[in-house]
Amino acid sequence: MGNAMVALKARLADLYNLGMASAVLGWDQRVFMPAGGAESRARQLATLAKLHHEMGVSRETQDLLAAAEAEGAGGGDGASDDAALLRVARRDLDKAIKVPTSLVVEMTEVCSLAEEIWVKARAENDYASFAPWLERIVGLKRQYAAAIGYQKRIYNALLDDFEEGMTADVLDPLFEELKQAAVELAGAIRAKGQRGRDKILKRACEEAKQEVFSRKVVADCGFDFSRGRLDRTVHPFCTNFSPNDVRITMRYDKNWLPGALFGCLHEMGHAFYEMNIKAEYEGTPLAGGVSLGVHESQSRLWENMVGRSRGFWEHYYPELQRTFPRAFKDVSVDKFYQAINAVAPSLIRVEADEVTYNLHIILRYEMETQLLEGKLSVADAPAAWNAKMKAYLGIEVPSDREGILQDVHWSGGGIGYFPTYSLGNILATQFFEAAVRAKPEIPTDIAGGKFGGLFAWLKENVHQYGRKYPPAELVKRATGETLTTRPYAAYLKRKFGEVYGL
Repeated sequence: MGNAMVALKARLADLYNLGMASAVLGWDQRVFMPAGGAESRARQLATLAKLHHEMGVSRETQDLLAAAEAEGAGGGDGASDDAALLRVARRDLDKAIKVPTSLVVEMTEVCSLAEEIWVKARAENDYASFAPWLERIVGLKRQYAAAIGYQKRIYNALLDDFEEGMTADVLDPLFEELKQAAVELAGAIRAKGQRGRDKILKRACEEAKQEVFSRKVVADCGFDFSRGRLDRTVHPFCTNFSPNDVRITMRYDKNWLPGALFGCLHEMGHAFYEMNIKAEYEGTPLAGGVSLGVHESQSRLWENMVGRSRGFWEHYYPELQRTFPRAFKDVSVDKFYQAINAVAPSLIRVEADEVTYNLHIILRYEMETQLLEGKLSVADAPAAWNAKMKAYLGIEVPSDREGILQDVHWSGGGIGYFPTYSLGNILATQFFEAAVRAKPEIPTDIAGGKFGGLFAWLKENVHQYGRKYPPAELVKRATGETLTTRPYAAYLKRKFGEVYGL
């Protein structure tokens, strides 16, 4: 390794540590910080963002990267870790250098404050108090997109931050395909007339016992509590400060068990990705998931393909009955399995069934596009939301709290993020089926409460590589195919055909 590469890695490690310090403050804000600390915390985060950006785009950083590239770090082997590090560092620098530090600071401070406004607005069903902040965020995102540049559509600039290589022109036909498939399958299920299957899930289950049960399940699956935490928050999320310090958060509702139960499995999937990236990548741009679509595939895989499988509950249902005897003593495992896989339009995205879930994502994607392009005003956004919910899911939205205010993402500046949820659904199926092809015993193991085979396959083929390979290349290496909806569509038809006797 040449001198320039050594110096570059030291520089990048400092940048990594600044980013992790910001993540610690962000986690604390969402979990423990009193509301009165919002303004001070916003300034603190803005200062760290300023230092990170100035250091990241400085002449010293640029010169070190150029010198390392000139050294031929990686020995000309495009598959080496050092060559991958240079490629990712160059991509990050070329984008960051186009963005003024002042804009980075303003976005950080506004989004930090907006999250606190959103928490209060959601609790009080007060969209009017949040609207000016959303207006500012949309405006800042337009400035950001203009700074880094884009081809054809403004959305592409923001989407690329979360999903390298993906464009709106690819998403549009893919989402139309997902929309039609969801409407068709949901219609066939609705025609069966078997409504109300999930009523049993609204029976009271003490929150404290939900947390204990969820902790046991995620530990059984492989979550290492010596390197991770599970805490409470308003909107569940996963974050990390190193591969050995990964935090997941959850909210609990005593009258809706699936929210926390499957939410924990979801966030656990994210945590597994961060915990199992190669240790030597820590402190480099290769640390972290390669894209949010791939990241989301891990959470949706554990939440749905494992957690909502029949085999999983053949193992865990007796323990669930012992934990909540009043709620489930008279409910068979068959009825419980049907309940957790009931298909019915839902107001809340994180509680949506697998069949209709993508309609929630498409709604948000379309609204983000319209807001960015100036075709929809922030003032008119709630009405647009409600109209789309009626058109796509056939339900009336009773309040903004259950409508446009339900997700934290826009308050945190996460515009361009939502499509990765649907990409994650598609990729989850591809990864899971590839794992089962390699290890046919996985379904039987799950039914026996054994998750080591699946865990190991995902670590070996997805997690360990971090950002070493671009998303499309990683998917091809792991599954033998590029992104395709075929396995996902077949999975939904097969599973819900069986559940509903179609």
